[in-house]
Amino acid sequence: MKRTFVGLLLAVYIGGLAQPVKAQTKDNLKGEISLSGAFALYPMVVKWAEEFKKIHPNVRIDISGGGAGKGMTDALAKVVDLGMVSRDVHDVEFKKGAVAFAVVKDAVVPTVNAANPLIRDIKAKGLKRNVALSLWSGKCKTWGNVLGTTSKVPVHVYTRSDACGAAETWAAWFGKRQEDLEGTAVFGDPGVASAVQKDKVGIGFNNIAYAYDQKTRRPYAGLAIIPLDVNGNGKIDPEENFYDNSLSLIKAIVSGKYPSPPARNLFLVSNGVPKKPEVIEFIKYILTEGQKYANATGYIGLSKTTINQELAKLKK
Repeated sequence: MKRTFVGLLLAVYIGGLAQPVKAQTKDNLKGEISLSGAFALYPMVVKWAEEFKKIHPNVRIDISGGGAGKGMTDALAKVVDLGMVSRDVHDVEFKKGAVAFAVVKDAVVPTVNAANPLIRDIKAKGLKRNVALSLWSGKCKTWGNVLGTTSKVPVHVYTRSDACGAAETWAAWFGKRQEDLEGTAVFGDPGVASAVQKDKVGIGFNNIAYAYDQKTRRPYAGLAIIPLDVNGNGKIDPEENFYDNSLSLIKAIVSGKYPSPPARNLFLVSNGVPKKPEVIEFIKYILTEGQKYANATGYIGLSKTTINQELAKLKK
């Protein structure tokens, strides 16, 4: 019995040795990629960088935030290889050499403190476009002004202090620019979220990745999302109510139920068509294999048509 068992072990061992060994492919891609800019795109780019480095471990990737304005400025000045930009690129920037690659979609949503004493009414009535305009124009002073009631509960409005795509896109929804927005100015997406979490009567706006927890898909603790009253009838209809989790919101963005703006494309911008092999491969990866990580990270992947259009820019 013992001899038979040993014989079986030897047969398995020898059989294992006889199996063809797959050759390890050596990755020759080396270099450095630097990115800066939009907080809106930061979590997505971090995820892409992590996955890209598993394939190309010899490529170093440095990523820093600072807002879309910084990303654009750094890219045009060639301080970084790619600027993260969460707004449309302006004609004057194209004239300076900007080449913009749409890489994913996102949206800005209005956020309030989850402990707001009027939270039920806020969620039931939602936010009209003209009311949003009044809020960020400094005309609404109470939640009664927002809801059309006699409530004297004050409303504290927050906006962004840094040049950013979130503020530009949010303002575009009601026909304004970032510089038109009034309110307490706070730096960065995390800053606005934190300010609203600490203020029971506060209202702000955030990108999806800073409004919803990526693990639970629910709004972050202390935050609630105000539904948009898109049809303006003074209440949130069933077809307008898709904010409980980020997946249902993403579906609404894809279907067009959530307006654009405040939904929009996010971009990586370079000064001229990239020449560095590592940068080219990173953009190719993002527009192909990397798209599968979009939904899981709280974003919306691009259509095949858009992907092909963006890839074609690398050949110009």
